[in-house]
Amino acid sequence: MTTTEPAWLKAARAKLGTREAPGAANNPTIIGWGKRLGVKVLGIAYNADSVPWCGVFVAECLDRGGIDLAAEGMHRMRVAVRAKAWATWGANLAADRLAPGAILVFDREGGGHVGFYVGEDAKAYHVLGGNQGDAVSITRILKARCVARRWPRDVPVIGRPIAMREVAGMPLSRNEA
Repeated sequence: MTTTEPAWLKAARAKLGTREAPGAANNPTIIGWGKRLGVKVLGIAYNADSVPWCGVFVAECLDRGGIDLAAEGMHRMRVAVRAKAWATWGANLAADRLAPGAILVFDREGGGHVGFYVGEDAKAYHVLGGNQGDAVSITRILKARCVARRWPRDVPVIGRPIAMREVAGMPLSRNEA
């Protein structure tokens, strides 16, 4: 972690290891994010961590990082819980301008996924996200699955693409559900 990371990425890193509760139970931390953000930000009442929560995680971190989600056009997204809704949020960011904290949106079987860019290797983006194996973690996702790269409007991009090596034992994620 560097001091040039945006506050929302620092907030995301602080949540590494947070896991959803098994079975019908709910992790009160994740449910608390949904309650705090509320319907106005998320577009729905979020009340079960069995419902995909990668979008809730991104909204929580951006909000904790000082991004005014209402000013950033959350109302136009409709439902921030839905990963692919993030594909139109904020400003577009070219692949060669990526920096730690960029919001990456991916296609996946049955839906989408959203998380934060922390680096990349030749094949994959390294993504800090929620609901990755039912937890907040860093995983590798094929670059070809990326459908959008976003950054908060009117916030200067700090940093640049971060080259990382493929790590032995860190497989490519196939489905973040």
